[in-house]
Amino acid sequence: MKPTLSALLLLSLAVAVLFSVVAAAIAFALARWEGAAVPAALSRGGITFAASLTLCLAVLAALDRT
Repeated sequence: MKPTLSALLLLSLAVAVLFSVVAAAIAFALARWEGAAVPAALSRGGITFAASLTLCLAVLAALDRT
């Protein structure tokens, strides 16, 4: 594996994780704004993080096959 390919892979994974963290933070904030308790808001944020990270990695995997 070329060093540039490894760097590109790590960069794309880092972007996917950062995007998922931002999405989870927004979901947490919206849940709290709606009046949900902190544990419920954390649960929504965690579910959002897992779903968005799964979606990002699926897109990256699909792009790799083309």
